[in-house]
Formats: sequence, structure tokens, C-alpha cells
Amino acid sequence: MSVAREVESANAKYAASFNKGDLPLPPARKVAIVACMDARLDPARALGLEEGDAHVIRNAGGRATDALRSIVISQQLLGTREIIVLHHTDCGMLTFTDDVIRHKIRTDLKQNADHIAFLPFGDLRQSVLDDLAILKDSELVLNVPVTGYLYEVETGRIVKVE
Repeated sequence: MSVAREVESANAKYAASFNKGDLPLPPARKVAIVACMDARLDPARALGLEEGDAHVIRNAGGRATDALRSIVISQQLLGTREIIVLHHTDCGMLTFTDDVIRHKIRTDLKQNADHIAFLPFGDLRQSVLDDLAILKDSELVLNVPVTGYLYEVETGRIVKVE
């Protein structure tokens, strides 16, 4: 069975008892979370969030630069007033460089991806600090609390990065 068919079946069960269709559009906790797309990280579960609580913006590495468009919309149109950056241990973004992935794309796909910044990093803690700085320094982002954490995939704990 394909994964698509499995999720269709799971959704049918979920929808059968769904009772949250009246949640308002703006997130109740007024927070936007920028997190990595890694399948081992479930931001809502790890942070004790329910449907309707937060905007969860995910991308490879949980990079603020990639999330900026969504953060602006979240703040300007939907009222979020806090940002959490959530990176994690054992991140795949630690395992390559822009040059490595660009070469792979040229070799495997016969395409040029030199115009794309893939945003890998070599230091996990520093990646959080860099993303916090990007958000705090951006003129497009409101002056709101911005907090960074590392999620430990080994333990499920979050550790504040300061």
C-alpha cells in the first residue's frame, strides 16, 4: 500500500471524530514557531501545543531566512506576537555544504542550482543564534520576543539557546 493510501485511511478515522472545525484563524497562543522539517521532530507534541495554538513554519534546518515570508504574514495578518526558533540535534543540515549539494544536483539532475542558498551549517548552536539575529534585526519582523531552542532527538528535551 502506498503512503498516500495509508494517510487517506488515517484521515478518514481522524475526520470521523473531528470536532475542531470552529477554531478561529489566528493562532490562540499568538506564537509562530520556526522548526526543521525533520520527521523525528513533532513541534506541536514536543511543545505541548494543540490545533489552533500556533503557526508552525517548517523547512530544512528550520532556517529563519526561508521562514521570513510566513512570519511576516503570521504577524501582519494573523496577530502573532512571539517567535520560537527550534533546531535539533543530529540535523542533516550539518552533513553537507552548498557546494556538495550543488554538485550533486549538477551530476544527478543535470541542472544548475547555483542560485539557491541551501543554508547548511557547521555549528548547531550557532545556527540558532544566527537565526535569532536574523529575526531580531529584520525590519520586516515586529519587535517581539524571539527565543531559540535545540530539540534533542535523543531525549525529546528542548534546551534554550542564549
